[in-house]
Amino acid sequence: MGANTPTLVIMAAGMGSRYGGLKQMDTFTPEGDTIIDFSIYDALRAGFGKIVFIIRRHFAKAFKDTISDKVGGRIAVEFVYQDVADVPQTYINTERIKPWGTGHALLMAKHVVKENFAIINADDFYGREAFKIMAKVLSENDENSFSFYSMSYYLKNTISDYGAVSRGECTIDDHDFLLKVKERPNIEYVNGKLLSKEEDGRLIPISGNTVVSMNFWGFTPRCFELAEQAFVTFLEAKKDDLKAEFYIPSLVNKIINSKMAKVKVLKSGARWFGVTYKEDKAKVEKAIKTLRKQGVYPINLWSDDVA
Repeated sequence: MGANTPTLVIMAAGMGSRYGGLKQMDTFTPEGDTIIDFSIYDALRAGFGKIVFIIRRHFAKAFKDTISDKVGGRIAVEFVYQDVADVPQTYINTERIKPWGTGHALLMAKHVVKENFAIINADDFYGREAFKIMAKVLSENDENSFSFYSMSYYLKNTISDYGAVSRGECTIDDHDFLLKVKERPNIEYVNGKLLSKEEDGRLIPISGNTVVSMNFWGFTPRCFELAEQAFVTFLEAKKDDLKAEFYIPSLVNKIINSKMAKVKVLKSGARWFGVTYKEDKAKVEKAIKTLRKQGVYPINLWSDDVA
């Protein structure tokens, strides 16, 4: 792997409570492809040189076997684990069941990622163009810089037909730098109108053209030191809260507010789709089938002639 070849980190430790199972291992084609397969396929062609999976120990064997059988020796692969006890000893809470969220997951990759990297969700389909754009800026960025990136999407292209979704609403300046990410945990169509539920329960209209983050970020290794500091501060305040989670958007907001780094918002025409609810699966299957008919993806992602 070259000095400026970026790594792709895939967060695959989620339990899929609303989906009803492990989304990261569910298949969406007759050939048995997962959404992760398409992310790896796109990442390979975009120029990423290594894949790091963040997973749970209890499904590690099944996950590793699935990935190894498909990807083989096509790209370097590493696995790290996210566990509820992976915090400084002072903050271990034996009553807590769930790990501490996506920001915590990011920190699990610290010891195996020494180059610029992108980080994504395992169960989101981001599109080939998005990977190409991210790989290019990461390969051109200095590994010691505090210049980070966020891939953006339009809200209207990320909504489920089957229930509320959580999205990070982005506020951007005139030079496409991120000013803040506001977590909106309940967005859905109600009687044909796109609404967001506020903390006080009010439903307010939100534009379908709102720019949102779908947890596709680009960082240099310098982000780990910022994340560690922010996580300790978070734990000081939340260690006794059994449901509190340390999210990447929260980390990014802290980084921006501290003026320690800048986050450039990258704009892609790629169509995002994903599975929040079990009912979303048919829509994703149909979208993938269409992309194959258009020649974007081959029927067999891992045959030797397309490797």
